[in-house]
Amino acid sequence: ETIQHREKNRAAMQSLPSVEDWPLLSREMFSMPVQTTDIDEVQTDVMHFGTSYKGVEYEWQAWLKKFEDMLSDMYWVSATVHLETELNGIHTFTWEPSETFHEPGSGKLEVRCEWSRETSGF
Repeated sequence: ETIQHREKNRAAMQSLPSVEDWPLLSREMFSMPVQTTDIDEVQTDVMHFGTSYKGVEYEWQAWLKKFEDMLSDMYWVSATVHLETELNGIHTFTWEPSETFHEPGSGKLEVRCEWSRETSGF
């Protein structure tokens, strides 16, 4: 079952458009986990990603929609996005399923956002 989950997650990330098309989310921004064999069924893949945008805060709602669309097609335990902008400070967005883990197509995603803003000593 875990192998099928990994294949489904990999397919969801691979289905994103190429960075050459200038999308908000691209497959190149994700690090695809290497296929491994489970010795016990405790191992969980960590799929990390990162990129830099100019003025992403103006398209943030569209970015979140695309990210949640991708998450809705994946198996996961939690998802975290760290956003740092000059205009709006630092935000941490966290998705946690109501069950033990999220299954593709299992319903609406709930996000929690924490905001912090560094202030200068002036």
